[in-house]
Amino acid sequence: MKVALIKYNAGNVQSVRYALERLGVDAELTDNPEKIRSADRVIFPGQGEASSAMSYLKERKLDQVIREIKQPFLGVCLGLQLLCTHTEENDTTCLGIFPVKVKRFIPSASGQEKVPHVGWNSLENLVKNPLLKDLPDSKFMYYVHSYFAELGEHTLATTSYIQDFTAILHRDNFWAIQAHPEKSSMLGEKLLENFLALPSSPSPQIY
Repeated sequence: MKVALIKYNAGNVQSVRYALERLGVDAELTDNPEKIRSADRVIFPGQGEASSAMSYLKERKLDQVIREIKQPFLGVCLGLQLLCTHTEENDTTCLGIFPVKVKRFIPSASGQEKVPHVGWNSLENLVKNPLLKDLPDSKFMYYVHSYFAELGEHTLATTSYIQDFTAILHRDNFWAIQAHPEKSSMLGEKLLENFLALPSSPSPQIY
């Protein structure tokens, strides 16, 4: 199986690569459009700043490549946010795969909840979906983020920090997760395993 990790001026990409290696998959980190198009699976991971990441994608015409992808595609953390329509981070227009806006956390009046949201938090309100098949009992994942995707028709699971927000999205052949599966122990490993096992041409499904 050929797995492409999209290179786009973002951090934390190598940790996803190492997580895939533990599953027996040697993924290639690339910004080459043809290698991305020809991969069996495409993963869009990373941490970083939205506007500079979008600039990198546009300079290399990867924004259009991503919109045309037909094989299973997984966005992770910043990758989820960039698949949405717009983020408040530097007022950035994103890829528009999901008709969802990304907003910055506003700390509660008590000041007990800090921004960024860092640490373990649970998945809630899971919708039946092949990405979530046979998850282990403990549904806690590891988060590091200051921005969140709003709830919407494509939300597969939610998490609550300051307020409820989208933890996982799905539309057609695109999935995206806000947490870091590569840092989320058995649950994260199972999610990546399920992603790799998805049919090559998933049936269109709107949740």
